[in-house]
Amino acid sequence: MQTDEERRQHQRRTRLTALIVACALFMQTLDGTIVATALPTMARDFGADPVRMNVALTSYLLSLAVFIPASGWMADRYGARQVFRAAIAVFTVGSVLCGRAETLPFLVAARILQGVGGAMMVPVGRLLLLRTADKSEVVGAMAWLSMPALFGPILGPPVGGFIVTYFSWRWVFDINVPIGLLGIVLVTKFAPDYRDDAVPKLDGWGLLWSGLALALLMTGTEVGGRGMVDPWVGRAVIGGGLFFTAVYFLHARRHPAPLLDLTLFRVPTFLVSVLSGTLFRVGVGAIPFLLPLLLQIGFGYTPAESGLVTFTSSAGALIMKPAAMSALRWFGFRDTLLVNAIVASLLLIACAWFTPQTPLFWIYVILLTGGFFRSLQFTAYNSVAYADVPRERMSAATSLYATIQQISLTMGVTVSAAVIDMAMQLWNHPHPGVPEFAAAFAVVGVISLVAAPAALLMPRNAAQDMSGHVQRTRP
Repeated sequence: MQTDEERRQHQRRTRLTALIVACALFMQTLDGTIVATALPTMARDFGADPVRMNVALTSYLLSLAVFIPASGWMADRYGARQVFRAAIAVFTVGSVLCGRAETLPFLVAARILQGVGGAMMVPVGRLLLLRTADKSEVVGAMAWLSMPALFGPILGPPVGGFIVTYFSWRWVFDINVPIGLLGIVLVTKFAPDYRDDAVPKLDGWGLLWSGLALALLMTGTEVGGRGMVDPWVGRAVIGGGLFFTAVYFLHARRHPAPLLDLTLFRVPTFLVSVLSGTLFRVGVGAIPFLLPLLLQIGFGYTPAESGLVTFTSSAGALIMKPAAMSALRWFGFRDTLLVNAIVASLLLIACAWFTPQTPLFWIYVILLTGGFFRSLQFTAYNSVAYADVPRERMSAATSLYATIQQISLTMGVTVSAAVIDMAMQLWNHPHPGVPEFAAAFAVVGVISLVAAPAALLMPRNAAQDMSGHVQRTRP
């Protein structure tokens, strides 16, 4: 039985770990939002179509999805602190190379290197936190983790817009260097180190099959859905991805310790978080890509003006974080995920009505409110996913969950870009405009809305020990 002083010390250690991990998440989210704001300017320098510059986002997200599966094994084998620190270093080096890019292929290669670092950085950091926190502390710890990380999306658009407007887009990558160095120092000095003394051999074949499956599926969707190659080529690439997906499933059933442990889907709360969260993230993952392009291409805003609008969405998320624990305690996970997904998705669909004549006041209101509800949804997903996962399987759970999370975010960018291309062809427009962006917001918003009924697959009292929710019965 812990004394009050031991309990307070444990809580302080959990919060310190959360803040250290948040430094890495801050760097990653800052990078993503800054790059999205800078895409139109970068496109002009590279002589590329601004919409097709989404490859700078999807190449990074694809790299994350391919390499994340190995993160849990790496942390167990070499120590969570060692892997976390190395991941921050690789991400920082990739950022420096991105800032030196003179061609789009070089930029894509550097973004892939960044993705290798990011693939180990956030999942291993989250694993550090989950192994430090008691189950009753997980929701609060996730909120502590997200609070500093939310400053990345808040600061990214205005800072990125200012840098791009008045200096050079290359600086948007160099800004990661001091943050990365600070993260390395904090991890070395304060982060606990967890490792497993009985780590099975790396599932190399699993890494190969899952990597091929993810790479081909994402690439086929990207190039085939946007008319970048002949339709049969896109279908062939997607078919190859489905083939290697089946190969991995057969492999995982026979392997004693598969890289991605699909038996975790037998845990109901994990399954619902993945199923519902994937659909929801497809919608939300499109926002950092669509919103800056709408404002700069559709409305004619400068990057600085665009950034002063797009940061509002993340500001809404910051406002929500202190209320997350209270909401989950009052309503429970199931009802929160159900109702909140509907509200957040409708607010995303409302972005389809933005025009240059829309008063800024209403744009701010919709983005701020939408950010509030989306943040609550993510806190609930990221907490309930691990509610019933045994501690010894946390490494496998974080790897699988983070892999699927990145796939859904990548699909958000890919689907929205494909909708814009198809709308341009349908309406015979040579360049994207407000109608094309409106169509993309509507489509991804509807996909996000489908996430709501999936929450009904979990019982009303799911993860009560984590949320503190007690189901009220009528007398």
